[in-house]
Amino acid sequence: MDAMLYVASVVTGLWGIAHLFATRGVVAGFGELTADNRRIITMEWIVEGVALISTAAFVAAATALDSQATVSSAVYAVAMTTLLALALVSLFTGFRVAFLPFRLCPIIFTLSAVLIGLGAWL
Repeated sequence: MDAMLYVASVVTGLWGIAHLFATRGVVAGFGELTADNRRIITMEWIVEGVALISTAAFVAAATALDSQATVSSAVYAVAMTTLLALALVSLFTGFRVAFLPFRLCPIIFTLSAVLIGLGAWL
């Protein structure tokens, strides 16, 4: 079911790109910040975006090379674990924020992890 793996990659990658584009607006939404706090929030948003894009790229590359290879199974397991860990963190932090995109993170991360699992092991 390589299609599920590619869909998971696209969803995860696009959400990562969305993080990068939203960074400036999110930081501005915090109002007046010290320079250090502004840099830390900016860094964290960029890091999450890059992590999501990288996870998507790893899954897509493993799928393109050989989705049935043992190493691909390891890549899928690590990607799922990463996404589920991010979903859990997001559930207890961003999910409690009224801003809808924050509330979507745990849902999108879990959906991507489930798609990877289904695509890899069905």
